[in-house]
Amino acid sequence: MKILFVHQNFPGQFKHLAPVLAAAGHDVRAVAINHHPAPGVTIRLYKPEPPKGYRPFGLAAEFDAKVIRGEAAAAAMGQLRDGGYEPELVIANPGWGEALFVKDVWPRAKLVCLLEFYYRAEGGDVGFDPEFPGRSGPATGMRLRVKNMALLEALNSMDLGVVPTAWQRSCLPAIFQPKLVEIFDGIDTDAVRPEPTARATLPDGTVLSAGDPVVTYVSRNIEPYRGAHVFMRSLPALLARCPQAQVLIVGADGVSYGAPAPAGRTWKEIFWNEVRARVDERRVHFVGHLPYAQYLRVLQVSAAHVYLTYPFVLSWSCLEAMSAGCHLVGSRTAPVQEFVTDGVNGTLVDFFDVDGLAAALARVLESRGGDSGLRAAARETAVRRCDLRRVALPRYRKVLGELMGAAV
Repeated sequence: MKILFVHQNFPGQFKHLAPVLAAAGHDVRAVAINHHPAPGVTIRLYKPEPPKGYRPFGLAAEFDAKVIRGEAAAAAMGQLRDGGYEPELVIANPGWGEALFVKDVWPRAKLVCLLEFYYRAEGGDVGFDPEFPGRSGPATGMRLRVKNMALLEALNSMDLGVVPTAWQRSCLPAIFQPKLVEIFDGIDTDAVRPEPTARATLPDGTVLSAGDPVVTYVSRNIEPYRGAHVFMRSLPALLARCPQAQVLIVGADGVSYGAPAPAGRTWKEIFWNEVRARVDERRVHFVGHLPYAQYLRVLQVSAAHVYLTYPFVLSWSCLEAMSAGCHLVGSRTAPVQEFVTDGVNGTLVDFFDVDGLAAALARVLESRGGDSGLRAAARETAVRRCDLRRVALPRYRKVLGELMGAAV
């Protein structure tokens, strides 16, 4: 059948699914803003452009931006339609507005939406961290309501919604729950696996090996949403208690989620300057973004891997760390607790407990070699629940086949 993917940064979360469907013999195409090739997929680009003279205004700016993207995506879809392309199935990430007008271009096509996050004034990321409270009062609810508008239209018009985790599903309005299924994006657990002989070479020439007292922290960007402030504040006590420990911090200086740092600074700069005078800087290594193979080596040499997060979308890196057999020390927040049970397949600490985090990491380093059962359980969880080829992709194809009434 003809299958169209819609994602501004295609392939995004569809980097495995789209090529698999193309390899199965379907006519798979995509519309996107940026061109990132995917095997077997023909891509048509679009360019969102605001109307001449347009000025963003208050709350309307958020929704306007999504409408502008939706119009541009619809124009690209219209070009495909005018060229004779009529997809039976459209699979979209609606988060930026691109899926707003799919059903207007192709009313008879089935629409499947990948739903990442529904914003709430309570019980999620907003207001979770008292150190960074943001705005309060009605203005917060108004802003979140506007942020959710495009997603609500997707929930209304879609035939099926896919959510990666049960917690993400629980954030969505009850009225739409019957249209939802849970499918995690998938982890290539054959590639992301323990390697007892792994070694990682740092820019200064330091070589770290599996079994060494290595603490690792990974985030796309070093920022509060992923607990960077809590982790950095734990370093003085940790490094004092564990004089041989080395710390590897993977991540860039930008912002993925939440507010930017004040006064043109970076969160990394702010949090690191807060503690650097109280640590041996030679044992703390900021390595920035890494090529994927090097990133895997970091996980494979880790004795204790830190993953902290607000109640928000769970990072792939959390489950990749588990797949690599890391001893995960994570925050006792709902997205992590869905996969990690304290003392069984990881260690959980309160998100805000700096001293508790330092103590937990020290205990893991001091007892390394005695946690093989916990590490094995972490990997077993990732393989059983999130394996790409044996769990995620087969479930995706089964669910899509049921929707379409034919093999997908």
